[in-house]
Amino acid sequence: MSTENALYTILVEKIKHDALVLPTLPEIALKVREAADDPDINLNRMSDIISQDPALSIGMLKVANSALMGRSVKVETVNQAVTRIGLREIKSIATAMAIEQVFVSENEIVAMHMKNSWQKTIDVTSVAIALMTFYLKDNKHTSLGLDTLALGALVHNIGVLPILTEAENHPDVFANPTFLQQAIVKLGSKIGAAVTQAWGFSEEFSELVESWSDLTVLPTEVHYLDFIRAGAVYHGIFKNESTQEALLRSYVGKGIMPDEGFMKTEEFIEMYESARSMFI
Repeated sequence: MSTENALYTILVEKIKHDALVLPTLPEIALKVREAADDPDINLNRMSDIISQDPALSIGMLKVANSALMGRSVKVETVNQAVTRIGLREIKSIATAMAIEQVFVSENEIVAMHMKNSWQKTIDVTSVAIALMTFYLKDNKHTSLGLDTLALGALVHNIGVLPILTEAENHPDVFANPTFLQQAIVKLGSKIGAAVTQAWGFSEEFSELVESWSDLTVLPTEVHYLDFIRAGAVYHGIFKNESTQEALLRSYVGKGIMPDEGFMKTEEFIEMYESARSMFI
């Protein structure tokens, strides 16, 4: 059996027997999520928790000061950032900001692949956030939220982590990036859904992770999937041109974008860069 087939077989068997080692959510994210679920939590207490993690604190300040928040006055403290973002949204936003900490490895080759995967995730997420920001301008009463979208987009490809971790034991696989990508495409969504379930995320997130690349799942109403898939179109993850065109037409029909060329306009690119600046 080839190394590639061996890895694939091992992954399938471990999934079947619920034996695949899944990444753990960063401790700071767990603390924020637990605090957010406390009915007695207040802004000062939440600020104290976030301040324990320097990277998360910087991330929250970037979010609070981003153009997407629609405020021109700059905030300079975590307390001000939490106040601006709000306790309702802080659970998703803080979790999203902490996700980067999961994309690490002591293995140099694995670390490189994880870095590339995280970069691709940021690219897709930035498109999704920018497009929803545009959509929300004229659809203020929608039940969709930027905080939920940001977290959903940042975990949409989380299934790549257990695959890369398992591949560490089969170093020859990394000499065949095409196969590795095929394994990720075939198994990543299923594994990613298992990761979100293990992290205690709602069923909504698990469905997003499992369905984003399955184009037989086509919501008739505007859905978080639309924005994540738009990011995949923008960055060439969906490579088939007819698929790209069909998806873009559907987004125009749903009122998500004014025309199929919108994501090439200066207006959109500026919004995209603003969104991306929160993660770099």
